[in-house]
Amino acid sequence: MKITLAFDVYGTLLNTHGVVMALEELIGNQAQTFSQTWRDKQLEYSFRRGLMQSYDVFPVCISDALDYSCLHYKTSFTEVEKNELLYIYSRLPAFDDAITSLQELRKTDNHLYAFSNGPRVTVEELLSTANIREYFLEIVSVDSIKTFKPSPDVYDHFVRTSNAEKENAWLISSNPFDVIGAISAGMKAVWVQRSKEVIFDPWGVEPTITINSLLKLRKKIEEYYSN
Repeated sequence: MKITLAFDVYGTLLNTHGVVMALEELIGNQAQTFSQTWRDKQLEYSFRRGLMQSYDVFPVCISDALDYSCLHYKTSFTEVEKNELLYIYSRLPAFDDAITSLQELRKTDNHLYAFSNGPRVTVEELLSTANIREYFLEIVSVDSIKTFKPSPDVYDHFVRTSNAEKENAWLISSNPFDVIGAISAGMKAVWVQRSKEVIFDPWGVEPTITINSLLKLRKKIEEYYSN
């Protein structure tokens, strides 16, 4: 059986709040909420660009969302400070559980891919800097089809590009919208719920599997196929 695992990158493998320390030096105790707004706006801008059919690469969404967050919090960063924050965002750290989980999965016959809203060159740099690029057969980027998750075209693009069997193609993501998008497109999906405070959207679509750590991923998928 050919099992294909598509790992979301931002927020699943890499900690998008890895920039908080730099923000704390600039704005103190507003850093955490600023970081969350920045992340939320990145996703909102990608959704809007997808709906408007006005595609631009995800780093543009990141930069525009930073500008929005500065306006929202009435914070004025210099261009040097903004560029430094964007530079840090291109070198986000991997979550603690990511490397161990990927090492375990590489011992199996599963095919591992990185699957991202980011352009391929950006994701390549992110994964390499985080020391996890070696675990993936390839990077599949939405940039090839000029739209964003959760468009069904994106998930179909992954299945085609990876030559996966859709019924055995799994998305692994911490983002509920991504999980819902993948399942709606006919894939299976694992939701990584790292915090109990994160709510899964009540749309009548449930994750195939829910875990609170990537360390549980291999076991849960093996259990799924053994039942």
